[in-house]
Amino acid sequence: MKIKIAYIGGGSKAWARIFMHDLALQEGLFGEIALYDIDRESAERNRRIGEKINIHERTKTAWTYRVYDRLEDALIGADVVGVSILPGDMEWMHVDVHHPEKYGIFQSVGDSVGPGGVIRAMRSVPIFMDFARKIAEYAPHAWVINFTNPMSILVKTLHDVAPEIKVFGCCHEVFHTQDFLIKALEAQRGIRVGRKDIQTDVSGVNHFTWITKATYREIDLLSVLKAFWDAHPEGYNEKGEVDEYLTNPFACANKVKMDLFMEYGVLAAAGDRHLAEFFSHDRYLASTGMAHHWKFNLTDVCFRIQKRDMLIERQIAEASGKEKVCPERSDEEAVDIIQALMGQKELVTNVNIPNSGHMPGVKDGAIVETNAHFTRGRIIPIPAHPLPWTVRALVNEQVELCDMLYQGIKDHDLERCFQAFSSQPLIRNLSKSDKVTLFRDMVYATRTQLMNHFEIDRYFGGAR
Repeated sequence: MKIKIAYIGGGSKAWARIFMHDLALQEGLFGEIALYDIDRESAERNRRIGEKINIHERTKTAWTYRVYDRLEDALIGADVVGVSILPGDMEWMHVDVHHPEKYGIFQSVGDSVGPGGVIRAMRSVPIFMDFARKIAEYAPHAWVINFTNPMSILVKTLHDVAPEIKVFGCCHEVFHTQDFLIKALEAQRGIRVGRKDIQTDVSGVNHFTWITKATYREIDLLSVLKAFWDAHPEGYNEKGEVDEYLTNPFACANKVKMDLFMEYGVLAAAGDRHLAEFFSHDRYLASTGMAHHWKFNLTDVCFRIQKRDMLIERQIAEASGKEKVCPERSDEEAVDIIQALMGQKELVTNVNIPNSGHMPGVKDGAIVETNAHFTRGRIIPIPAHPLPWTVRALVNEQVELCDMLYQGIKDHDLERCFQAFSSQPLIRNLSKSDKVTLFRDMVYATRTQLMNHFEIDRYFGGAR
């Protein structure tokens, strides 16, 4: 089947590589990948890499890669639109993550919730409003897949601005938790399976998703997990060594996840770095030392810059032919989802979509992460098992904060944005004056990206 995929953020140094490899190694789809990025040079490099992938001996399907100067032109005729961007540069991310440290507020990621997530959303939502309007005009029938964080508010933005388009968000955090479960099954029962062989009931919001039920055939995996954890009080890393977090900021020993499991009886289905940010800072993030006690790390932006530079070097080397391109299939499911929507397979997986009653106890329209059945031209939500009351209250708090922040950004209302900022659990214990100062400092430090949407000087110049 011939299709056109418009890729917003087509100069991506990481996700584009995964997506291009996965597309090349599937059969049944072919056509055009329309690359659009404000960094045109990077998109051009990806085009050249795509052409090298096309002629590799492993490649099953060749695609035509084109770079577009205008988003509108990239969108025309698209069957699928992928959105994977960095909303701002690393200097602004440094503000998101590190400015709050002056007040003893440490963030392990800083891209979804907490003070960093709020400021990042304030930069991102106006960009996505523009994307939504252009997609509605130039690719109204396309399936739109968002991969960008903060996931929940950006999916909400696309739905709110252009309710006629077909939008959903994809995140791989649940996959890692499924890997954790199959390791427990293997250790306790001697049964080795893949994560797609187990069934998990998923319910929550992005990066704060919960597995309420997990089974392999007739085996209750959550019961297996309790015995498994008793045997690993020091923690367990399903991808490597238990102390890998000391050298790899993305690794963890799942101690936060299991602490929450022991308290609530359901399994938090995201990495510990993300989960920690949904609670008051004194629970997991009072200091770097406390994070290390829980065996996860803080993702320093300097590390991210080093990684970005390394990825750019690799991208340049592959585009120029100095380094050979060798396509490898990832564990991501974006290509499988596209094939299912095009009628080439059936797939059940987790997805971020508006609640249509399939997640009980959460208001309709909220962007929730649950399982859904992907089939030809349809996404069919699968009713989720109810969350325990205590967990449901935590999830609903995040839903309300997301809605409050979105409405503030939509209405250019900095006061409402501040209310969403100051109500983040991670900074709940800060004094009101510290919250005001931190918000002001973070807004001014990123004002070049915010000043066209908010009246910053007028807001902070008035009595508060």
